[in-house]
Amino acid sequence: MITFIPTPIGNPEDITLRAMRAFEAADLFLCEDTRETKKLLHLLHERYGMQLPDAEYLSFHEHNGAQRIAELGAVLGERNVVFVSDAGTPAISDPGQLLVAYAQRERIAYDVLPGASAATTAYAASGLASGHFLFFGFLPPKGSARQRALEEALTCGYDAILYEAPHRLEKLFDALVEIDPDRELFAAKEMTKRHQTYYRGTAHSVRTQIVSERIRGEWVVILRAQPQQEKTLSIATVMRMNMPPKIKAKLLAQMSDVGVKEWYEKLKIKN
Repeated sequence: MITFIPTPIGNPEDITLRAMRAFEAADLFLCEDTRETKKLLHLLHERYGMQLPDAEYLSFHEHNGAQRIAELGAVLGERNVVFVSDAGTPAISDPGQLLVAYAQRERIAYDVLPGASAATTAYAASGLASGHFLFFGFLPPKGSARQRALEEALTCGYDAILYEAPHRLEKLFDALVEIDPDRELFAAKEMTKRHQTYYRGTAHSVRTQIVSERIRGEWVVILRAQPQQEKTLSIATVMRMNMPPKIKAKLLAQMSDVGVKEWYEKLKIKN
C-alpha cells in the first residue's frame, strides 16, 4: 500500500490526525528530502505526541524518481509506504506523479489523503476566484521557454496560478510589468507562516510594493483572466512575441493596413 500524504505548507498545526496515524504505521518513507521529513516527524512527536515510526527513509525527487521505482519494484506493493513532499500535496507540481502512474500500472493499492495545497489556499484568499483556473506551477527558469510559458499563462483565458522562488520573483514581475502592467493579480508570500503577506492590485502596483520588502520564501502569484473582449490577438502582443522578424512582419501585415516590407523595416529598427 502506498499512501500519498500532504504535509503543512508552513504552519505545522495544519497536519491532520489521519496523516499522523499513517506516519506512525509506515515502514518506508519516500521523501523529496529525507532531512525535511525527519524534522517534521520529530516536531510532530514533540508537540503532539505522535509515535515515531521504525521506518526506512529514501529520497525520491525529480532527479531520481524513475531510478528509485526501478530499484524498489514489487517491494512497493508489499510494504506500508508513505510518499511525502517537503510541503503541500504530493503529485501536484511534484515527481510523485511517477509513483501514482506506477501504482496504477502495476495494480498496487494506493491512497491520496486530503490536505494542504498552496495553490488552492491562495486561490481561495485571492478574491479573484471565478471558479475556473489553470495551474502552471513553476515557470521554466529562463530563456524562451520561460517567456512562452508566461505568455501562455497571460492569454490562457482563465485565472492562472503560478509558483515562484524568491530569487526569481523580481524577474517575474519585471516581465509582467513589461507585458501587461495593468493586469490584476494576487500574490501571497510565506503562506501560513508568521510573516504571511497578501498583495492585490495591478502588476505594476504590486511590483512597487514587493521591491521595498525583504523577498523570502516561495510565492504564489495568481493572474486574473483577461476580460472576454480582450482575448483577441493585438499588434502589441505580437510585437512582444519571440519569433523571426520576417514571420512577425507577415503576421503584423495581416492585422493592419501596413505592408510586410514596412513592418520588417520597423522591426529591424526596433531590434
